[in-house]
Order: sequence, then structure tokens, then C-alpha cells
Amino acid sequence: MIAAAGLDRLIGDPRWCPHPVVVMGWWISRLRRLAEAWAGDRPGPLRLAGLLITLLLVGGSGLAGWGLERLAVAQPATTPLLLIALASALAGRSLEQAVRAVLAPLPTDLGAARRALGWIVGRDTAELEPGEILRAAAETASENAVDGLFAPLFWMAAGALVWSATGLQGPGPLALAWGFKAASTLDSMLGYRSGRLRWLGTAGARLDDLLVWLPCRLVALSLPLAAGRGVRGCGRLWRLARRDGAPDPSPNAGLSQAAYAHCTGVQLGGLNRYGDQLKAKPLLAAGQPLPTAARVERMLALTGRLELLWLLPIAALAVGTQ
Repeated sequence: MIAAAGLDRLIGDPRWCPHPVVVMGWWISRLRRLAEAWAGDRPGPLRLAGLLITLLLVGGSGLAGWGLERLAVAQPATTPLLLIALASALAGRSLEQAVRAVLAPLPTDLGAARRALGWIVGRDTAELEPGEILRAAAETASENAVDGLFAPLFWMAAGALVWSATGLQGPGPLALAWGFKAASTLDSMLGYRSGRLRWLGTAGARLDDLLVWLPCRLVALSLPLAAGRGVRGCGRLWRLARRDGAPDPSPNAGLSQAAYAHCTGVQLGGLNRYGDQLKAKPLLAAGQPLPTAARVERMLALTGRLELLWLLPIAALAVGTQ
């Protein structure tokens, strides 16, 4: 797991290498077409189809991961394959690259910054001014740190504990991490409250919320330590993050963004445009300065330091099982 985190930071997600999430997305698209052809616009059948898609994708991804684990246990020469598969579940470097692709052209090429931002957010970006682009980049850096890095790392650790308790027999780090990535991919592709997806995406979205719930709160509790705030600062910033994140309709996004906002001293939230609709997000760390490129970079640096902090107990577990 530690080597996988290092590999992720070293090479990220190279385009020449097929990514498991792409395979998951391929299956989701095809299962969605079959489900809609059968269910039409009927809410009940759409919910049932969404549940079946969720069970198939999450279960199948977990079983695929378990199969690779069993192969590595039986044939130690295939351990590098397991390492690469584990690294594919983490998105530390790819998140940094995506956010910096927005920041890099911002001073001179507003159009390029808007296009780069459009790849990583759901809101409309075509008319955003520099300040709103920076806010969107900061919100993405803070929310996706949990979804793309810390939640899969948490489920890897849970799988390591299962392995430790069962003598490498039960589903381990890759099985649980790929199961989580399947739920996360379902949420990103089907978890919208519009059209048929209002019912078809319900099961995947709720499962993703459930699987991210605890990792998100562990991030909010431990992020102040990575920011050098000390134990007392953790309690204070935890209360502030809970207070500010509570009005957000997502049980996790508001809390993670609020934790990063308070730790870096920036105000997040406000109006976002989605198509012809304006949606108001709650203000987080209200009264603080608006995000700058330097503060967004500080968020990315905090994520890197917190990842190292999370890897310490994993290293202790590895030493303790020798």
C-alpha cells in the first residue's frame, strides 16, 4: 500500500495504461442503456435497475480485485501487478495535475483555464472570471482529495486489516478499494437529480455517500494536524467545519471543503451555474479572503502532507505483522 501511494505520486495515471475506472465507466454506460430500455420513465423499475447496476458493478469490481489478490498470494512474482492495481485506485498525482492545469494558464489565457476547469467540475465554466475559476479549483482540490485519495486509502487500510485478521484469506486492500472506486464512478456518472437519473442513480449515490462518510470525517479531524495546528486546533477547526458544512445537501462535500477552507484561510461557496439554473452553495469560512493560486497550491500541499500522516499507522501495521 505504501509503495502504491508512492507509485501514484510518481507516475499518476499515464494515458498509455488502461485504467480500471475507464472499464467501470464502459460497463456503467452499457448497463444504463439496457436499464433505460427496459424501465422507460417508470420510477420504480428505474430504482430497481439502478440497484442491480450498483450490485453488479461494485460486486464485480470487488471480485476482480480479490482475484488479483489471490493471484499475488499464490504467485508472488505477480506482486508488481497488484502494486500497479492498488496505485490505480489512488488519485493524488492526477488531482494535482488537473488542478494545476487550471492554475497554469490563468494569468494569461482565461479561455484555456476555463476549458481545463470544465474537465473536472460539473458547473458551467464558459463565462467564469478568474476569481470564480480559482474558487472552483479550490473546491475541487478540497472535495476530490477525499473522494479520489483518502477514501480509497481508507478502504485499502480496512482491507489490510481484513487480510491481517484472516491470514490473507479474505477480501483485502485491492478488493475493497476497487469496490469503493466502482461506487464512486457510479455516483459521478449517474448520481444526478435530473431526468431518469433521479431514480436510476439513487442506489449508487447513496452507497458512495455511505462509503465516504467516515473517511471524510477522519480527514476533517486530521487535516489541522497536517496544517500544524496541534491537537487543540483540531477540535476547534472540526467544530467550525461541521458548522459550515452542515447546510450543504451533500453529507460529505460541504464538510471536506469547509475543513480545507478553514485550514487554509479562504472563503469558499457561493453561486454556481448549471445550465440555465443558478444554485447557491453555503459560504464556508465566511469572511476569509477569496482563494488565490497560492492558497490553492497550499491545499494541494496539505493533501500531500496528510497522505503521509495517514500512511504512518499503515507502516506501523506492516511492522507489527512481521
